[in-house]
Amino acid sequence: MAKLILTHEVSGLGSAGDVVEVKNGFARNYLVPQGFAIVWTRGGEKQVTDIKAARSARALASLDEAQALKSKIESATITVPASAGSEGRLFGSVKTADIADAVEAAGLGQIDKRSIELGTPIKATGAYSATVKLHDGVVATLALKVVAKK
Repeated sequence: MAKLILTHEVSGLGSAGDVVEVKNGFARNYLVPQGFAIVWTRGGEKQVTDIKAARSARALASLDEAQALKSKIESATITVPASAGSEGRLFGSVKTADIADAVEAAGLGQIDKRSIELGTPIKATGAYSATVKLHDGVVATLALKVVAKK
């Protein structure tokens, strides 16, 4: 088992500043190379307190923004253009980055692609929904309409 300090929120594992123990392969092959975590050291405890202090300062300021963004997101339907065949099957699938770009293009603000969770992969045109974690305890449901690109 490897002991790590998370530098970003990782779904199902923890949020920035948490000290977690994960299997060596998960740490070595995913978390550390992607920049989601750093290896825990005794000197790393100061980093943990710095990360948590910065997170709490941002949390107070961004809670009101998250509430406002949630109401804007839930009141709109986001249209996501994707390359599709004649029967509506997509060439590939809709990625969370595509959804984040569509939200920004609709003028609703920026959201992080890592905060978007799809229940199942989107591989055809139609209506779908996704959840967006905007803040601790603030989760918005995003209505999506996947259409074929012209």
